[in-house]
Amino acid sequence: MPVFTIDAPEGASPDAKRKMLKEITEALDGAYRIPDTRGWVREYPAENVSQDGRVGADPVRPVCTLEAPELYRLDAKREVVRKIEAAIAGAYEGIADTAEVLVLINEYPLHNVGWRGSLQSDKPEIVAAVTQANG
Repeated sequence: MPVFTIDAPEGASPDAKRKMLKEITEALDGAYRIPDTRGWVREYPAENVSQDGRVGADPVRPVCTLEAPELYRLDAKREVVRKIEAAIAGAYEGIADTAEVLVLINEYPLHNVGWRGSLQSDKPEIVAAVTQANG
């Protein structure tokens, strides 16, 4: 169920983006152990980005928004953030300010996520995966 979106400047090659998406998916799969991880890349020209009120500010600072189950282990969260930042830096080095990647983590209890016709809290395999991730 983890879902992520990368907002970044235009310019990364298709191969770099594929590698980044793969690395982020692997990091999330390792932390959450839940199937169906989804990711999107949204790229913007500099004239469509405002940073600190400056339109077209250069270099753009990427943002990753992560929607995922609750993960209580801070060490696991820190590792996920580190891996996401590294993957984004690998794809956007020289294109974006990769030292200033922002990772926003929005967490949901399983009873607030619907999937495959029911709540995730009703799916024993999902409950077990989250229990293991938080063990």
